[in-house]
Amino acid sequence: MKENVLSLPRDLCLGTLDTLIDRAGLKEVAGADGGPAMTLSSTMGPDPVGSVRIFTGDKVAKAVYVGIVVPQIGLDSHMVFAFMPADSPVPHFTLDSVGAGGYHAFHLDLIQRVDNATHMVYNDWAHTPLTETFTQVGEMEGLTKANLEPRQTSVMSPWMLASRASEEAFGHLGGPVGRLLDHWFSLVDNDVPAEVIADVADTDLAVRDDRNRRLLFSPDVDKVWAQISRLITEPVAESIRKQAVTNEVSA
Repeated sequence: MKENVLSLPRDLCLGTLDTLIDRAGLKEVAGADGGPAMTLSSTMGPDPVGSVRIFTGDKVAKAVYVGIVVPQIGLDSHMVFAFMPADSPVPHFTLDSVGAGGYHAFHLDLIQRVDNATHMVYNDWAHTPLTETFTQVGEMEGLTKANLEPRQTSVMSPWMLASRASEEAFGHLGGPVGRLLDHWFSLVDNDVPAEVIADVADTDLAVRDDRNRRLLFSPDVDKVWAQISRLITEPVAESIRKQAVTNEVSA
């Protein structure tokens, strides 16, 4: 895969991935050839256009990186997801970092593990500390809020950040991403408070997580999967999606 000499989306995402690997002690699951778990090809031509890298760990159960770079159509897309164990109330981490058609865009979130409308104790532990960063990013010049459908945002957290960005604005996202990562690791590395455990006791965390992730990464909910399928074929897109909906490392 030929990489851009300068790629703000790649650098932001891979820098975040490096932090995840280092702080969570993740180990990479190599492909049969010793390289990435998957090498991606495109309908645009014979050359590889990207890769899927998979990591596993103890506190953080699984991380998945997906990079797709297709210069012919101006696509420079990098995504990383870090998933907690199924029975943990700690939210999952996600960053989507994209350059496409002359613009930049990003999606940054901690994916909630319970119904946020009925678990304010949980919200105040997992998400409310992000409010200052949420507000600061919303006030940055050069950002235009992403046009997401309500049914798509319903499976994300209210603290989600998703915008198009000018090149200058995108270049300033390292700070907010770092603050969100620091908060997330404060949840990952410390015991869950007793009051939070009591607040989420009404939720089967594993069952809810399975349902939420199947919706979050559903082609019916997120139309980006149709675009990915056209680019790298539906079977390959489906194999990537399966890596995101379960903590198992699927073949």
